[in-house]
Amino acid sequence: MTSSEKPAYTVRDIREDDFEEWKEHFVKYGVFYETEFTDAIVQGVWEWLIDDSAQLSAVVAVAPEGAPDPGRVAAFGLYRKLPDTFTASWGWFMDDLYVDPEHRGAGVAGTIIDDIAARAADDGGGKLRWITNKENDSAKRLYDRVADRTSWILYEKNV
Repeated sequence: MTSSEKPAYTVRDIREDDFEEWKEHFVKYGVFYETEFTDAIVQGVWEWLIDDSAQLSAVVAVAPEGAPDPGRVAAFGLYRKLPDTFTASWGWFMDDLYVDPEHRGAGVAGTIIDDIAARAADDGGGKLRWITNKENDSAKRLYDRVADRTSWILYEKNV
């Protein structure tokens, strides 16, 4: 490996023994978006992730030798399959993507997006969509390189 090459992160399905590392990152993800994830929320999301019948799936990126904390979870991506009414086929939504600050700039987020896209392609393809905060400039720089920004606006209503 030359000095300009970055070590490759391994992306794999989340496993039950990833809980503590995933939880640490998930809570930091909430802090980043100024949201407190209570123990009940953390546990509820985790149960979805490890339940094969749930609608939510997850991958983690494991840090390689030469990176901070080699062998540990450095990032995660949560995604799901959903119907696409514009194509009468299946699409995909990446709900959450988080990279620990020590691992940012190493290509981890792009690697996770590529992995989820490959999984979607292997399952019939469609569109992979995601959202980010309008002020998350570093994420938008990556997303603008790897995908097409749409003109859609997101609305929310508490019910």
